[in-house]
Amino acid sequence: MRIDKFLKVSRIIKRRTVANDACDGSKIFVNGKPVKASYHVKTGDIIEIHFGDKIFKAEVTQINENVRKEDASAMYREIE
Repeated sequence: MRIDKFLKVSRIIKRRTVANDACDGSKIFVNGKPVKASYHVKTGDIIEIHFGDKIFKAEVTQINENVRKEDASAMYREIE
């Protein structure tokens, strides 16, 4: 699954276009490297998202194409 779609499906970012723009602006990192929106996410990847002065860091635990709102947070594990 592409990272822009993963961020939308897991509800980390609400819209895929916003996720795509964040990738284009080098605000999304996977395993310490900046990635484009076409990067394919794998289980175990560490995603970092830079929101201004805050950094959101999470590990991908599962990848599902369609997820209910209640189950979306099970797709990742937040890292402090």
